Amino acid sequence: MFSPSRLRFLGAAGTVTGSKYLLTTGDTHVLIDCGLFQGLKELRLKNWDRFPIAPEKIEAVILTHAHIDHSGYIPRLIKEGFVGKIYCTPPTLELCKILLPDTGYIQEEDARWLNRKNLSKHHPALPLYTREEAEKALRQFVPVEFDLPIRVTKEFRVTFQYAGHILGAASAFVETNGKKIAFSGDVGRLNDAVMYPPKTLASDIDYLVVESTYGDRVHKETSELNELERIIKETFTRKGVMLIPAFAVGRAQTFLYLISELILQKRIPRIPIYLNSPMATSATKLFCQFNKLHKLTEDQCDYFNSLVTYIKTPEESKALNEKKGPMIIISASGMITGGRILHHLKAFGGDPRNTILIAGFQAEGTRGRAIQEGARSIKFHGQMLPINACVEVIDNVSAHADYTEIKEWLAASQMKPQKVFITHGEISASFKMKEHLEAQFHWNCVVPQRDQEFSLDRQS
Repeated sequence: MFSPSRLRFLGAAGTVTGSKYLLTTGDTHVLIDCGLFQGLKELRLKNWDRFPIAPEKIEAVILTHAHIDHSGYIPRLIKEGFVGKIYCTPPTLELCKILLPDTGYIQEEDARWLNRKNLSKHHPALPLYTREEAEKALRQFVPVEFDLPIRVTKEFRVTFQYAGHILGAASAFVETNGKKIAFSGDVGRLNDAVMYPPKTLASDIDYLVVESTYGDRVHKETSELNELERIIKETFTRKGVMLIPAFAVGRAQTFLYLISELILQKRIPRIPIYLNSPMATSATKLFCQFNKLHKLTEDQCDYFNSLVTYIKTPEESKALNEKKGPMIIISASGMITGGRILHHLKAFGGDPRNTILIAGFQAEGTRGRAIQEGARSIKFHGQMLPINACVEVIDNVSAHADYTEIKEWLAASQMKPQKVFITHGEISASFKMKEHLEAQFHWNCVVPQRDQEFSLDRQS
């Protein structure tokens, strides 16, 4: 007797973080993405909730890319009983080797700080998982090349397709129970400065799960090089320090390339550039290693490497705060939720000669979002830090396609899905994306709520 597959949205529903989609056929469960909730406290607390299904019942995880809002819950899932394999592209595995242990270390540091300050309701405060647990989790990863169909269980077959966005990022094409379900993952720009455009999806898709980070916005058409040139020159004239909070994977490498181009073209002077993020440093090495997956040549990679000073130790990081401008500091985290960028904000954020450059999406509840929206102070380790520096925003270096680009990408496939699920966006953005897709394609679109489940039957 036919039993329909089911799709349950455990995360990235009504928010851009915590991506987790549970796909079930019969008694077999696979999880597409396994990310941490970030941003608002009420979301972050959900990382501690009991997982909605016993983790040992999940047979496999299909991972679209390495960003923590897609991968960061994996060590916790394993800690709670998951024993299956995690399938991803080879660059995604290499990036997870950097990102997951670092996330575990941050969890441990946060727990130590809470215990030292006696600020937790729990005694003692514990990390979600440790660095050691994250390193052990990597043993369960299985790298799979792009465009190579692989059977991950008896009931499920998956193919990864190039999605742009960051190194290794993929859309996941899953076949089960006679149905073909496409999970967009995070979709890259069609004309990105560094990454190739996302590969067109197949036309015979039955169901589509698509992101909507920029479902209600269009990126500016202005040149990112021109905008960056203006901001750097103005900061240079003030002899200021330019702080760029950047995701260690993707955004940091894009900025290194853009700044190096401005210097190469003699549009800006050769200003000291510091990359102060061990994760970003390691990710940049991988970026140059996997040079067939992006547009930059080996010479271009070598050139921006020659311009930047890589900050390694905590002592070197602290010494940066004693330096004077002009200089550029690129540091994680990209939404200012943690990392060394906070210490640089403490040192430089109060001086109007300096610049804080916000680039790309800032989730609700993050310090980056607050600064972007004009906050004149932010809270850091129990203190309010003044923000008097000039705040600049560049939208068009985002690694996410806006809704016009996603529509163009989808139109190229000529697909006619039975149903489209719109996820990975704040509620207003997801519903706007729904309007756009329905108006252009006349598709049956739905914005799922968290923990909502849908039957993928042959008649829907």
